[in-house]
Amino acid sequence: MATPADDLKYKLFTRRASLLSGGMLVLTSGLVGRLYYLQVVNQSQYKLLADKNRISLRLLAPERGKILDRNGLDLAINRTDYRVNLIPEQTENVEQTLDALNAILPISERQRKRILRAVKRQRGFLPVMVAENLDWDTFARVNINIPDLPGIQPDMGITRYYPEKDLLAHIVGYVASVNEREIGEDPLLELPGFKIGKNGMERVLDQRLRGKAGNSKVEVNVMGRVIRELNRNDSQPGDTLHLTIDRDIQKFTADRVRDESAAVVVIDVHSGELLALTSTPAYDPNDFNLGISQKKYDVLLGDARKPLINKAVQGVYPPGSTFKMIVALAALEAGVIDKDETIFCNSRYKIGNTVKHCWKRTGHGHVSMVEAIAGSCDVYFYEIAGRVGIDKIHEMAARFGLGRKFGIDIPGEKDGINPSKGWKMATRGQRWQGGDTANVGIGQGAVLVTPLQLAVMIARLVNGGRAIKPSILIADREDKPQEPEKIPFNPANMKVIHEGMMAVVNKQFGVAFAQRIREEGMSYGGKTGSAQVRRISKAERDVRVRKNEEKPWIERDHALFVGYGPLENPRYAVSVIVEHGGGGSSKAAPIAKDVLKYMFEQDKAEDKA
Repeated sequence: MATPADDLKYKLFTRRASLLSGGMLVLTSGLVGRLYYLQVVNQSQYKLLADKNRISLRLLAPERGKILDRNGLDLAINRTDYRVNLIPEQTENVEQTLDALNAILPISERQRKRILRAVKRQRGFLPVMVAENLDWDTFARVNINIPDLPGIQPDMGITRYYPEKDLLAHIVGYVASVNEREIGEDPLLELPGFKIGKNGMERVLDQRLRGKAGNSKVEVNVMGRVIRELNRNDSQPGDTLHLTIDRDIQKFTADRVRDESAAVVVIDVHSGELLALTSTPAYDPNDFNLGISQKKYDVLLGDARKPLINKAVQGVYPPGSTFKMIVALAALEAGVIDKDETIFCNSRYKIGNTVKHCWKRTGHGHVSMVEAIAGSCDVYFYEIAGRVGIDKIHEMAARFGLGRKFGIDIPGEKDGINPSKGWKMATRGQRWQGGDTANVGIGQGAVLVTPLQLAVMIARLVNGGRAIKPSILIADREDKPQEPEKIPFNPANMKVIHEGMMAVVNKQFGVAFAQRIREEGMSYGGKTGSAQVRRISKAERDVRVRKNEEKPWIERDHALFVGYGPLENPRYAVSVIVEHGGGGSSKAAPIAKDVLKYMFEQDKAEDKA
């Protein structure tokens, strides 16, 4: 029989068991609820996190687009890159492996330190670049000796290559490795060894050439080692670009001025397509792709002839007498002179308290406009520039493309200076003077132009006054070229300018008569120019003005020539500048003559074919 004490104990046990059971029920319910929340409610989130530990998404670098000339010849391409990598975990002693490799592939102390730093920094199964851009013989020797080179892994990739080397360096440019400032938000730029355009068209059109990255989904273990590839979306190569440049014409012009500090521009006067855009000396863009040495770069920087500068679009020069056609046309259009009026030249022209001189010490005597252009009489142009005034000269120069950029997909293009009264007040805080106008009248003073602008000027002068714009990239086929604007002028006045340029080369009183071409159908016209780089003092003029060949190279005049041909039906325009070359008729005109003759001969050969 149960006692009261036993009943009390039973009740206490039952209550405690109930509390314990209730507590366990609550805990179990909480655990079940949490499991439900994790496995059902948040299933997709935690599955994704788990997959991230197991699946790695990796970018695949695209193949860079090619750059070709107008005939489809290679200017910038991709070629096989033979490399040697090191897998640290596959060798017991990295130092010994590098010693063994050094007998086949020389490794500098600097390379060795870089490799060892990378080995310490990276995981053991990740490859470390030992050498790249190897020739086939070296790469083959490494492959043959692989059994004795534990950890060494031969590899093949692609790299940029410029088969024409320095021939089109200033146009095409080059690629180089991405620096920290350039990475931005594009993960593609973070890929080891990925390179982007750093100069020329490689830089300006980098986005089009770069292409689009692909991706590879791979299964990896906890250490990040690839186990297998699960899925792959291949990358899309960059666009192939076709230039208007003709490689053979470019080569001819470059060879013709190979030993000079010069620029040559050849343009189609009707379409504006640039057939050659040469600047010498140049550099090999492959050096920058491979990683140029500091010593070689210092040599390029220190060269007085500035091989890193694209003189055709970045060089600005006084146009000298090549500017006289603009002054003459402005005067004719303004009606301040006609083609038959003569002006007397005794080699001296007084303006205010200053006496200016003609290049011909004995003077030209009485000259008409055609004779003044052909003989390049400075006194004549001092006079008519003063009559017409700087603002009308400025306006005419602008119509023919001087003092402005054209935006031809090459970086660094300069606009030069097409001066006016307003320009001088705005930039120098000074009023325009009559002496300023006289200087501009012969292409000196404040006026500065690029060789590209001179080529456009001569093209517009001979193509019927169509304001063509230069182009270097062949437009996509669906693009319809716009008809160039018509430059307003009196055809009779333009005929006078043409007569003058024809006489420069083809009349005995022309300053470039010695450079005429006698072959039928190859006659051409043009204008010489010599631009002073230092002022001739009165004391020097009173004693004797030194000839260019007597001066140090850096003090000699720039030699210029602008030309076009054939005379009967102009198709090509050319501009030439030889820095510190001396006289335009003796230095620049022969170059233009040879270039135009080459063009005419090519056309004849095509016609026969």
